[in-house]
Amino acid sequence: MINWIAHSWQVLSYSQDFMIWNLFLAFIPLFLSVWLFRISQARSKIWWIIFFIFILFLPNAPYVLTDIIHLIALIRQEYSVWTITLVLIPQYLIFILAGFGAYVISLINLGYYCHQLGKTKFLIWIELITHALCSLGIYLGRFQRFNSWDIITKPDSLVDSIVDNLTGKWSVMMISITFIVLVVLYWVMKEIMLGLIYRFRYQKTF
Repeated sequence: MINWIAHSWQVLSYSQDFMIWNLFLAFIPLFLSVWLFRISQARSKIWWIIFFIFILFLPNAPYVLTDIIHLIALIRQEYSVWTITLVLIPQYLIFILAGFGAYVISLINLGYYCHQLGKTKFLIWIELITHALCSLGIYLGRFQRFNSWDIITKPDSLVDSIVDNLTGKWSVMMISITFIVLVVLYWVMKEIMLGLIYRFRYQKTF
């Protein structure tokens, strides 16, 4: 038993570093969305600067979906069924749910802000545009290895890469598939989260 626990801890540690870093990046837009859309709703110059940073870092939240490739690679290393079932899969499930959950909550906060401004009728289009931009960001991050801050540190390379990839069939296909996945998963998780929030509030009133 002790040996299995030690082995499990060793397996968990393989992905620990990049998971912590990717979750840190994923939670940046979540915290910014709270300030932008829940606390400070006055659109000052600072607000627009923070909003720009929010947009830049937002793709990091759904980006965690692509980290499933690391789980696949680990499974191929012939770990036991118990290690895969009880250690690897739960670890990656929690990681992906946390990161993508940050994305969903960030957009829920954005939706709340739109509602406060009386722009609810435009929300579906705002969400779709956001999904499209994040799909491009995910592609640039996963396949071109760009980071959110490269728009400042490597603007020329980033622009050239965007132009090249938006004219390539394979890259457009991958971005389109990512967009569809984001739309579907976002809709499902948003409905679940809003249902839980409503139920929690409803129970508190009785």
